[in-house]
Formats: sequence, structure tokens, C-alpha cells
Amino acid sequence: MENQPHTMDFTGRAVLVTGGTRGLGASIARTFLASGADVMVCGRSIPAALPSAGAREAAFRAADLRDPVAAADVVAATTERFGRLDALVNNAGGSPDADAATVSPRFVEKVVALNLLAPFYAAQAANLVMREQPGGGSVINIGSVSAHTPQPGTAAYSAAKAGLLGLTRALALEWAPQVRVNHITAGPIRTEGAAARYGDDEGRAVAGIVPMGRLAEPDDVARACLWLACDLSPYVNGADLAVHGGGEVPARYAAAHRPAPL
Repeated sequence: MENQPHTMDFTGRAVLVTGGTRGLGASIARTFLASGADVMVCGRSIPAALPSAGAREAAFRAADLRDPVAAADVVAATTERFGRLDALVNNAGGSPDADAATVSPRFVEKVVALNLLAPFYAAQAANLVMREQPGGGSVINIGSVSAHTPQPGTAAYSAAKAGLLGLTRALALEWAPQVRVNHITAGPIRTEGAAARYGDDEGRAVAGIVPMGRLAEPDDVARACLWLACDLSPYVNGADLAVHGGGEVPARYAAAHRPAPL
């Protein structure tokens, strides 16, 4: 690769973004569209509007990726439509908070299926395509700070996200050099649901303990995906890229520096 030109122009390349119809996933889809890629997004229901950039719009395929057959189908549909698959962004995931002492087995199974098994199934199907095409491909798994520092109420989710990080590293060992597999540890993101989760539209309470002083914007994560998928990062494989503003100031530090009561 020495002395070769590098580019973030994705013209002629195809990208699949799971959970790409809203929130972070839609931002990731728009970023790839704006860079020239053909983009397929998938979700369990048809969205009111598809991600777009200028006159270019993402294609859509309905799929519940917890079903391995459905995961293979959406990868096949992407490849059939665009002729290849250069990047898979495993973005679909999430979970409401739940008390680990009383949560039902069914809840745990659904959370693990969405956040760990679905990315595995999609990556398996994508690898079969990428390993046979010139230039190979890239799989990017969107993880969470919960994989490293779990919060109360997130036992199943945190365990699944920790598993996703382990899966990333395992697949990176097995599938290189044709297919690179990387992970993004995302911190709190300002999306449509931020107010409900973080207390207000700006997420001030959470931003106050993040060194960068704000929640992540969806574009912060989207641009990281673009870099991991492009030829600026040809030797990056099995990485855990932190996009969390520096993490969180430790509670013990905040407690020690809390203003004394009047």
C-alpha cells in the first residue's frame, strides 16, 4: 500500500447498515450516501422516510436479523441490487433498562439475540460475499461503553455488548486479510431518544461528566464508520475504536471535587 493514493470516496461501493432507518443508523447511512456509496438499510418495519443525501436515497429491506435466514436474505438482496457488498455496519441493537433480579428469560434472550446473535448472523452472510470479491470488505460492529463499564439495569445488554466486542476480535483473526472486522465503542449519543434517557434535549447531566463536555452527535460515530470502511485504514483489524468523548470522569473524582455545602 506504500505511496498509494487514499480516498474516502465510496463511489461504486455498496454498504449495508442494519437498523439504518432512524437515529444513529440513519446518520450512518446518510454519511455513506454523501460519500458516493450505494446503501441498503434494513429494519423490522417500513419507515415513513428513507435516509437520503441530496438526490440519493437508501434502499430498504424489511428484516428481523435475529433470524439467521432473514440476515442472509438481506445480505443477498444487497448484493443482488448493487452487485457487491463492501461494508456491513452492524448498528441494530439496544434495550430498555430492566432489573436483573426479576427480568424474564424471554427478555434476556431477545436482548442477547438482537445485540449479539443478529450481528453474528449478518457478519457470517456478509463474509461469504466479501471474501470472494476483489478488494474484500469491512464489517463494523457498533458497540457501547456498557461493554466496558456496565450500568445498573443493563445486565443482559452489557453482557451482549461485551460479547460483541469479543466476537469482533475473534472474527478479525479468522477472516483477515480479505475481510477486516472492527468495533466502535460508542458513548451516549444525542438522538431522538436522548431526552427520555438523559433527562433533557441537550443531555446536560451526562455531558457534564464526559471530558469533551457534550454528548456524541450521530455524525461523530458515522464518520468513524466511514474511516474504518475506507482505504485510509487498510491495516486496522480487530480494533476497538473509542468514540465516547474520553469516557466518563470517575465518580470518586466528582465526589471529591463536589462543592462544599453552604
